[in-house]
Amino acid sequence: MEFGKPRWVQTTVNVDDHIIVPRLDPAAVACDPEKAVEDYVSSLSMLPMDRSRPLWEFHFLDIPTSEATSTTVLRLHHSIGDGASVMTLLMASSLSTADPTRLPAMPPPPKRTGPIYQRRPRPPLSSGEALLAWVWSYLVLGWNTLVDGVLLLATMLFLSDPRTLFTRADGGSSKSHRHMRFLHRSLSLDDVKLVKTAMNCALTVHYLNYGNTVKVVLAVDDAQFSDCHQLLDDFVESMMLIKDATNFRTLKSIRFD
Repeated sequence: MEFGKPRWVQTTVNVDDHIIVPRLDPAAVACDPEKAVEDYVSSLSMLPMDRSRPLWEFHFLDIPTSEATSTTVLRLHHSIGDGASVMTLLMASSLSTADPTRLPAMPPPPKRTGPIYQRRPRPPLSSGEALLAWVWSYLVLGWNTLVDGVLLLATMLFLSDPRTLFTRADGGSSKSHRHMRFLHRSLSLDDVKLVKTAMNCALTVHYLNYGNTVKVVLAVDDAQFSDCHQLLDDFVESMMLIKDATNFRTLKSIRFD
């Protein structure tokens, strides 16, 4: 970095500088290993990265938890890649524990199937109606483009986002580090698909898929939420309520039929 302006430069990578094996408090680990891992990962959000070397780190926590024998934390700058692409690259570069002889490969692309991805049939139109619909679609497109352009310009000049629980407490300053807590819960992939189909909409969540298990990951600012665990528990509970309501409606329909 020169004169405060970051730029890409060739460098020699010393892997030992990027491999970190921390020593945690044995008493805290013995009391609650899950919380010890969670607290350590949360503390990383407050530590700036060393800009004198490539901005990536691997943290290895040799602590058995209820879901794994150890934990690996990958910490890197967003200029290297976004979470989805980096996780895809990491998975493609790793061997399978179920079949160590299988060569690494990119995961298959998701299959866009189901009712939500099917186009709804449109009634046939006459030539005049088709022309009117074509002209109207371009008028709507032009109007939406104009509105978006005006809003973008107004946001750049004087508008600001409204204050919510999800707004940064420091006003969005990039010089400060927030104390983030990273949580996860496990859901059944079949349950998530059932809720999506029942609601006839797309569910956008950050998750990792392990077979038929979905791990929902949530990053929470401690300064905004007093009980971040309850926030994620409420999300899981709402999913289960929708699932139960869907199953009840299906059973009720079968009985009446």
